[in-house]
Amino acid sequence: MLLFSPKQDWLGNVRGDILAGIVVALALIPEAIAFSIIAGVDPKVGLYASFAIAVIIAIVGGRPGMISAATAATAVLMVTLVKEHGLQYLLAASILAGLLQILAGYLQLNKLISFISRSVMVGFLNALAILIFMAQLPELTNVTWHVYALTALGLAIIYLFPYVPKIGQMLPSPLVTIIVLTIIVVAMGIDVRTIGDMGELPDTLPVFLWPDVPMTLETLLIILPYSAAIAIVGLLESMMTAQVLDEMTDTDSDKQRECKGQGIANIGSGLMGGMAGCAMIGQSIINVKSGGRGRLSTFVAGALLLIMVVFVADYLSVVPMAALVAIMIMVSIGTFNWKSIPEMRTNPKSATVVMLSTVIITLWTHNLAFGVLTGVVLAALFMAARLSQFMYVESSLDEATNTRTYTVVGQVFFNSSDKFMGYFDFREAVDKVVIDVHRAHFWDISAIYALDKVVMKLRREGAEVEIVGLNEASETLVDKYAVHNDPQKIEKVMGGH
Repeated sequence: MLLFSPKQDWLGNVRGDILAGIVVALALIPEAIAFSIIAGVDPKVGLYASFAIAVIIAIVGGRPGMISAATAATAVLMVTLVKEHGLQYLLAASILAGLLQILAGYLQLNKLISFISRSVMVGFLNALAILIFMAQLPELTNVTWHVYALTALGLAIIYLFPYVPKIGQMLPSPLVTIIVLTIIVVAMGIDVRTIGDMGELPDTLPVFLWPDVPMTLETLLIILPYSAAIAIVGLLESMMTAQVLDEMTDTDSDKQRECKGQGIANIGSGLMGGMAGCAMIGQSIINVKSGGRGRLSTFVAGALLLIMVVFVADYLSVVPMAALVAIMIMVSIGTFNWKSIPEMRTNPKSATVVMLSTVIITLWTHNLAFGVLTGVVLAALFMAARLSQFMYVESSLDEATNTRTYTVVGQVFFNSSDKFMGYFDFREAVDKVVIDVHRAHFWDISAIYALDKVVMKLRREGAEVEIVGLNEASETLVDKYAVHNDPQKIEKVMGGH
């Protein structure tokens, strides 16, 4: 059942999950505030959303150790709705988006992830790495030298602390970075930007409230386009993040359950005054690299976030942004697929074009969904073109019986059907034509239509036509859709041809 998870998912890595959850909670706070600003709402909307989504997804999600919260990918989709209709419509749209994601889970739309090729995935990760790095630039622009020094020190701690004897493996280096840099800033009185400068933190716990919007068809028509976009983008990013973590941890996730879990989490967020969100690949990688593996890490991240912003905001507000910038730069470096650069010389040109197109469109639009969709479409077109190149037809003539045999080899489908027809000589005077397809496969209606036209044109020239070697799948399509053996349909299909 959805709510039940193996004990191992919760208690199999308690120490690692708790420490990693602390790091992620600290990294979530400025992000949630920033995403609230992007969406045009109060910072508490993003913070409440991050708390609700993380805690709920820890229980009902399908990928242990994956962090879900308020994200930029969904925040940018809400700007117009908030501007034109206000916060309450945003909360309603978040709930509807959750319902659509639950429906997607029951329809098993998670299986569409199989259409995403490795080139698209690499492009997705590279684009995301660049976006994460670019998001840190405002914190490194027009600042004093102290910020650069603190960031450099933070990166040094992140990469070198794990090699310190005895204690290097006891604490996650990102957490050590936050603690050390905070102590330095406070003790030395260094004037740098801190979490407290990001925006006012909430001082009360969230409460369950139904959005104050009219329950009418007009309201539904207003929020539906936004909800659909949020649901699609949220699921796409969540499925791809789950795929990345599956590879990083060498484990499998239940992506159908994740679809439903994302939906339940977004409904919960909307009911607690938060906006919709999805999986966060940056924070998920922080979690894994900090030692988080189970559901407890996600739960701790969400619960601790709320505790910190409500009850210990005074202490939290002094954490320097430079510490979090260093962590996010680490994530950017770790997310980028550096091997993809030399592989551009050795990989097929089509794979390189798909990868670069995914990166360029994502960076141009700042929308991962557009980039991935572009990559998937290009990959499909290149695959269709490649398959059509390997389709050919050989022919031989038996003069004794005046029989022409055409041997079809390869895949016959919409992109190769015209090429298939071009191999036949319809003007040749032969008594019989044998079309041998035992080395071919007919995939779709276009292929069957092409076969129909070939058979009927040959018969019109007076030749007897025999098709041999159909495999079971192709024969099923021919029996169901072909009309060359149905006199009543032949005239309709041929039309004016």
